[in-house]
Amino acid sequence: MMGLEDKFDAAKDQVSGQAKETAGKATDDKRTEAEGKAQGLQGKVKETVENVKDTAADAKEAAKGVTDNFKK
Repeated sequence: MMGLEDKFDAAKDQVSGQAKETAGKATDDKRTEAEGKAQGLQGKVKETVENVKDTAADAKEAAKGVTDNFKK
């Protein structure tokens, strides 16, 4: 399952990125805005990767349960 530290790190990147993007828009600083978008996207990618890991682990457990039933 998605570790608490990984979940926090992904959320932190998303929130920090959004704040940086907003600050860039407010100050008309395209570089800061772009950095914020990139950081937010990085956080979303981290979250997605962890969700895929969780899904794969769940599928592995489900498959193990099915094969265990055949062994009985």
